[in-house]
Amino acid sequence: IRQLVEQVRIPPQIGKYKVYIIDEVHMLSASAFNAFLKTLEEPPRHAIFILATTEKHKILPTILSRCQIYDFSRIGVVASKEGITAEPEALNVIALKADGGMRDALSIFDQVVSFTGVHITYKSVIENLNVLDYEYYFKLTGFFLENKISDALLLLNDVLNKGFDGSHFIT
Repeated sequence: IRQLVEQVRIPPQIGKYKVYIIDEVHMLSASAFNAFLKTLEEPPRHAIFILATTEKHKILPTILSRCQIYDFSRIGVVASKEGITAEPEALNVIALKADGGMRDALSIFDQVVSFTGVHITYKSVIENLNVLDYEYYFKLTGFFLENKISDALLLLNDVLNKGFDGSHFIT
C-alpha cells in the first residue's frame, strides 16, 4: 500500500488516467486499509481504483463508504464452447463446488476434463472432486424415518471409509 500511495502521486505519461486494480483486497490488514484511506478519500484526478473481492464483509466500513459498489451475480458453467459434452447434474456439482467463483469453476472444470475426457458425467465428477452423492443423505434420512438404526450406522461407516469427515456429514 505504501508503494501504491507513492505511485499514485505520479500522473500518467500517456493517457488521461491510471487505473489501479487491487485483487483480493479483503486480504489487506487493518493498518494497510488505514494507510490507503487518505488516498482513497482524496484521490488525484488521474487515479482510478478498482478493489476486487469475494468477501466484501471483511473490508472496513470506512473503505466501503468511499466506494461505488458493483455486485456481480454468480455465473453459469458453459462446456459447449470447449467441445465437451456434460450432464447438467455434473455441471451443477462443479458450479456448487466453485461457489460462484469463475476462476475456481474453470480450474475445477479443467481438472474434471483431464480426468474424464470429453464427456463429463455426474458420477465421474463426484468421484474426481471427492464429493458425497446426495443419495447418501436421502438414504440416511430414510433409515432414520424407518427406525433402521443399524442400517444408518452402516451407511455412516461407509461414508467415513470413503474419507469424509463425520461431523461435517452430520451437520
